[in-house]
Amino acid sequence: MNGQPAQPGQLQWTTSQAAVVTAPADDLVTGVGAGPAKLRAALVSTPSIFLEFPVTVTASAPALAPAAPPSFVQMNAAPALALNSLLSQAAQGHAADMAARNFFSSTSQDGRTFAHRGSWGHAVSRAGENMAAGRLTAQEVVGSWLKRPGHCANIMNASFRELGVGYTFRAGSTYRPASVQGFGTC
Repeated sequence: MNGQPAQPGQLQWTTSQAAVVTAPADDLVTGVGAGPAKLRAALVSTPSIFLEFPVTVTASAPALAPAAPPSFVQMNAAPALALNSLLSQAAQGHAADMAARNFFSSTSQDGRTFAHRGSWGHAVSRAGENMAAGRLTAQEVVGSWLKRPGHCANIMNASFRELGVGYTFRAGSTYRPASVQGFGTC
């Protein structure tokens, strides 16, 4: 707002199709089922001021268990990861592809997953990926990942040995900026 990121509590997110996509209070959107929907971010102070985002979920999500109250799970420290340029190229390529084609999914529009996007030059025994859209700073991106059990598990997974990161901002994309974090064990 006024050139600054919205602060917690300044936006109210709503969805036109709760059976397709949720708009939870923590600003993290979750696909629930296949189909089109619209997400709206309105100013709490002036609901007539809003942004609306068309969203199409192309695959149904698995059934979700009822949400448990937020909690912290203590994890053992994971070893430091080595930066891998090939993982970074794959992450950067996927972030740029999502922005250019205006989609947000772990699966590229040509059907590739993170494990299949890179020209690794050697076998990858384990691969994982975290993605975020709409977060402006690295602190916001990592903070959102640490709040999500699956994303946090990737970050703290002691079997991953290497890391690659990608980031892109494309003015015309609904999902800007897009951040991708790729993990691998080569």
